[in-house]
Amino acid sequence: MTSALLKVENLVKHFPVRQHLFGRQTAVVHAVDGVSFELHAGDTMALVGESGCGKSTVGRLVLRLLEATAGKVWFDGEELMQLTPERLRAKRSEMQMIFQDPYSSLNPRMTVEQTLVEPLVLHGLAPGRRHERAAELLELVGLAPQYLQRYPHEFSGGQRQRIGIARALAVEPRLIVCDEAVSALDVSIQAQVVNLLQDLQKRLGLAYVFIAHDLAVVKHIASHVAVMYLGQIVEYADKRSLFARPRHPYTQALLSAIPIPEPGLRQARALLQGDVPNPINPPSGCRFRTRCPHAQDRCAAEVPALRTVEGHSVACHFWERIEAPAAVVSEGAVNERLVRLQSAFRLA
Repeated sequence: MTSALLKVENLVKHFPVRQHLFGRQTAVVHAVDGVSFELHAGDTMALVGESGCGKSTVGRLVLRLLEATAGKVWFDGEELMQLTPERLRAKRSEMQMIFQDPYSSLNPRMTVEQTLVEPLVLHGLAPGRRHERAAELLELVGLAPQYLQRYPHEFSGGQRQRIGIARALAVEPRLIVCDEAVSALDVSIQAQVVNLLQDLQKRLGLAYVFIAHDLAVVKHIASHVAVMYLGQIVEYADKRSLFARPRHPYTQALLSAIPIPEPGLRQARALLQGDVPNPINPPSGCRFRTRCPHAQDRCAAEVPALRTVEGHSVACHFWERIEAPAAVVSEGAVNERLVRLQSAFRLA
């Protein structure tokens, strides 16, 4: 197998908590604690989990938009944490980000052309033909070149997100971090944008880190899925394996939370109980134990290692004894949300 385009090893990010702006540090928020994964060119790895689990922080750490507390990130064999500012700026042309909110990610005072030309100027690309390059980028994302002189307020949410994608593509990246890139859009528009991302991936050989909480979208676009809970990856597998047989009780609960059309299967759900613990003071041992129906004394005393069996990694002491509820693994238990999305994908 070819070497990974992106490799993340034991990534950690702790945010200090202070009494006031210039006060002494009183605690730390454990946003990301020991995250590791690999991503190959042309693949899509989804990071999923509840709000506050650290998935967006991981995306920003990978691009060094945030500085890590500890850990290493390699991109195409080069360690990003060791790069000088000048070398990092040059490397940034190969790594870009698509943000969640298409309404706030574009400068309202800049035309579409100015938005698309700005990264070309910053990286010294396409001198002498930047207008033509901006027009090409709009056509690449399915918009007409005559939109170049318009402002963001003249577009719909889906069109703005396409402009955001075009801006990310302007510097010809190899890796794009999609941070909840479709969550602010309507279902039918989500389908169009996801189809566009997949088409661009095939045409340009892009790799995606796809951050999302919508498992129906993840099931459609991802090749591999990493499930995060309170700053840690608790399960990692290829898409087919994870959706067919989720092994961590948290993953089972996430899949069970999706509405299903068969009322008779509702009793088999693995519903989550309680609230997410405070990341300033996470539970000892397994961080999921305070909400896990299978927790035992060992879970409080010992941190479960992320063990890999037949390509499927899970961080749970007792995963071999836990059977996923039928509502999770049954092929017939397709949720209504996924049915609508799949229909939209076919029509888009």
